[in-house]
Amino acid sequence: MCEAHAYILKGKEEKKILESVDLVEFEGDEVRLVNIFGEQKTLRGRLTRYDSRRGKLVFEAV
Repeated sequence: MCEAHAYILKGKEEKKILESVDLVEFEGDEVRLVNIFGEQKTLRGRLTRYDSRRGKLVFEAV
């Protein structure tokens, strides 16, 4: 399994917003995240870092 946990940058701190993300969709400034349990989050931001070794997606609000 290749799920990652999604984080949003708050200043220099990373705050977890969704675990076990399985799907990431981009539409303009919006990002839709869906995890393996069907939970969804939509945020206005951009992906700033993906770390496959740690399973992290880090977003920055716009």
